[in-house]
Amino acid sequence: MRELGFTEADWKLFRKRLPIWQEQLIEEYKVLLASDKPASSKFWELEKRIKQDQKDTGVLVQEVSRSNMRFLMMDLINEGAITKDDLDGFSEDFGDQLIFYCERMNS
Repeated sequence: MRELGFTEADWKLFRKRLPIWQEQLIEEYKVLLASDKPASSKFWELEKRIKQDQKDTGVLVQEVSRSNMRFLMMDLINEGAITKDDLDGFSEDFGDQLIFYCERMNS
């Protein structure tokens, strides 16, 4: 897998963590629903949030393959779904590549 810029261990870690990263969104919805706001306010705020989130990679991603892993990770970083801290455990080279490309895309 080195030719794709990541190791087999990176691929396995990605597949393990992706559902966890997606679950974080559900936790944010729970916090919203548990707030003291009126039910109608919570409903409309949640609807707005879901419509926005449906455009994000973290929600949309269903087809996970080795060939699109790097691009999915860059999208997740750029959308703020994951941070540089979430790259802990991935190979240093792969993490550095992701950060480099994300910074280039955003400049």
